[in-house]
Amino acid sequence: MYNNNFGDLPEEYSSERNSAIVILPVPYDETSTWMKGADKGPEAIIEASAHMELYDIETGSEVYLNGIYTAPPVTVNETPDKMVKAVEQEVKKYLGKGKFPVVVGGEHSVSIGSMKAFAGHIENLSILQLDAHADLRPYNKGSEFNHGCVIARAKECCPVVQAGIRSMDVSETKYYERENMFFAHEIAGNTSWMEKAAGQLTENVYITIDLDVFDTSVMPSTGTPEPGGLSWYDVVRFLEIVARAKNVVGFDVVELCPNNNNKSPDFLAAKLIYRLLSMKYISENKTASVLR
Repeated sequence: MYNNNFGDLPEEYSSERNSAIVILPVPYDETSTWMKGADKGPEAIIEASAHMELYDIETGSEVYLNGIYTAPPVTVNETPDKMVKAVEQEVKKYLGKGKFPVVVGGEHSVSIGSMKAFAGHIENLSILQLDAHADLRPYNKGSEFNHGCVIARAKECCPVVQAGIRSMDVSETKYYERENMFFAHEIAGNTSWMEKAAGQLTENVYITIDLDVFDTSVMPSTGTPEPGGLSWYDVVRFLEIVARAKNVVGFDVVELCPNNNNKSPDFLAAKLIYRLLSMKYISENKTASVLR
């Protein structure tokens, strides 16, 4: 049970009616293949978000003034196909109400339903994946909706750009598009790739962020950690470029596997959501700035 809302906002800025933004928690972790616990991720992120400062220094804004509603969690602890359908229906509902949905996982398979909803609702859409893993398996562990199949399903909907990838099975190598793949070892230590990657995206962009895109030194709390990841500022600077150049229509943040002995990754995930929302809304001049 969620005891607070994202950002611990007063009702004036957290009711569904008054909010432009919807946080949709999906505490699902049925197809993970190593460490379990991603189903605890949404609650940990929301809990950590209560301790954020709501003024964003880099954008000089307070994005919560647009209203951030935390929806009831999608709790479908059954087969992944049923979970995907439930998420798709919920995201469609909020898109139909003109809201900006943010899905908070849970394992990465929760993104499939969200991406399907956006692809059916928005034209000229592409998907940006920030991740350690390619997730291009057509099927995995007997399911096409396994967490290792997320981008295989995404590519059935629209074009995909992948960044930060540093782990894949040989069977996946035939499925990626080289011009849209930015491997971690190729982009390490430089920023020249960011404009190029953003340029590969269409006008409207959905972003899926698996937290294992970050290096394990800053994000150890994932179910499948991989060394050699991106830093906080690598990710944030790239997202800023994308938010300025494209129309970000929605996003998800997934795969936090919280550790009670280390809360900083929970806070990183919450801050990432708030920072990306700040960049999205300031780029459209929709956010009230408190700069004088």
